[in-house]
Amino acid sequence: MTNLSQFESRSGQLTCRPEELYRFVTDIRNFERFVPQGIINNWQAEKGSCSFTLSMIGPVGLRLAETEINNKVVYNGDALKKNDFSLVINISSSINNSAEVKVQLNADLNPMLKMVAAKPIAQFLETLINEMEGFKEWKDIKG
Repeated sequence: MTNLSQFESRSGQLTCRPEELYRFVTDIRNFERFVPQGIINNWQAEKGSCSFTLSMIGPVGLRLAETEINNKVVYNGDALKKNDFSLVINISSSINNSAEVKVQLNADLNPMLKMVAAKPIAQFLETLINEMEGFKEWKDIKG
């Protein structure tokens, strides 16, 4: 990644424990539950990878790349048939042992593409955190 751009969500306060969040997000099939209808098409997923289509971007692929038990999950991906990116889920524990989450997207973007993509990426990260905060079925893990 030569033109690495970093985008970070706010911290989200969840209704599950860190270990429940970790188990849930290490199976990428569960991510479909956080994406509002109409945002993606052609969702196909296995436990460690998925592919889908975004209307303005085209085909996108994600695959599990790295994990730190109950702390961090990293997915690597590609879009626009060339841009590499990573989606990093940072997990921590709050005072009452519920999970806090912060999502980071690192992308290989040239300056012009970064300028165009910054607002949609920020909106995506905010939507993802909002969906995670409102989610209640953390123990209902796929597979």
